[in-house]
Amino acid sequence: MNSSDGAFRDWSARCLEQLEAALSEWVPLSAPAGLGQAMRYAVLDGGKRLRPLLCLAAARALSGAPTSSAALRSACAVELIHAYSLVHDDMPCMDNDVLRRGKPTVHVAFGEAQALLAGDALQALAFELLTPEDGSVALPVQALLCQALARAAGHQGMAGGQAIDLAHVGLAMGEAALRDMHKRKTGAMLEVSVHMGALSAGADSHTLVLLQRYAQAIGLAFQVVDDILDVTADSATLGKTAGKDQANDKPTFVSLLGLDGAKAQTQVLWQEALQALDQAQLRDDGALRVLAQRVVQRDH
Repeated sequence: MNSSDGAFRDWSARCLEQLEAALSEWVPLSAPAGLGQAMRYAVLDGGKRLRPLLCLAAARALSGAPTSSAALRSACAVELIHAYSLVHDDMPCMDNDVLRRGKPTVHVAFGEAQALLAGDALQALAFELLTPEDGSVALPVQALLCQALARAAGHQGMAGGQAIDLAHVGLAMGEAALRDMHKRKTGAMLEVSVHMGALSAGADSHTLVLLQRYAQAIGLAFQVVDDILDVTADSATLGKTAGKDQANDKPTFVSLLGLDGAKAQTQVLWQEALQALDQAQLRDDGALRVLAQRVVQRDH
C-alpha cells in the first residue's frame, strides 16, 4: 500500500469493518442487569477509531501481511481502554460532560453507577482480549502486550495524566509541565497503540524506538489540535461540548502559546513524526503517514 488517499481509504475501510465486527462480538450484551447495554453504548457505533487504526497500521508496516490475531486483539483492547476512559472522564466527578460522539454520555443515558461499572468492565475486558486461550497469541507476546497496555493506562500514563489535569484547573502551568501532562493523559494511549501493533508483528528494539518517536510526536500533536478545536469549532462539529477547557479555566496549548503558536507547533510535530518513519525504513508505512497527516489536519 502506498500513501495515497485512495489506498488508505480502502485499507482503513477493511480494517474498520474488521474492528466493528470484532468489537460487536467481544463486547457482551449478555453482561447482567443492563451492564452489557451500557458497555456496548460506550464502544459501538461511534468514534474515529484512531488508536486501533494506528495499532493495525504499525503491524502492517512491519509485516505487510493480513491482520493477525495479536494485532486485531491489540487494536480492540486499546479501543476498549479508550472507551472506558471517556466514560469515566465524562462523569460529574471529573469533566461533567453531557455529550460525547454526538450523543448523550453514558452516565446521562444509564446513570452514574452503571457508567462507573461499564468503564470498569471495559477496562477488564481489554486485558481478557489480550490473553486468549486458543493459542492464537503466543504467551510471551500476551505478556508483553498486557504489560505495555497496563503501563500506558495506569499511573505512569493516562490515569496519571488525568490526575495532573484535575489538579491544575485554574492554576498556571508552563509548557514543559503541560507537555508532560499530555504525554501521559493523551499521548500514552496513542503511543501504546503503535507499540502494541509493532510488538504483534515482532518488531526489533531499534524499530520500536523509532516508532515510539513517531507516536510521541503525533500523540502531542493530537492534543494540541484538540486544544485548537476547543476554541475554533462548535459542539455539533466536535460531537462533544466545545469551549469546555476555557470555561473550566484549564491550561491548554492555546492559552500558553496562542492560537497561531499552537498551530505552528502541530506542523513541527508532524515533521518529527515523518522523520522518525523515514529513519525506520519500514516495509509499508503509508497508513502511518496518512494517519499522522489526519491527526494534524482533523477538524473534529
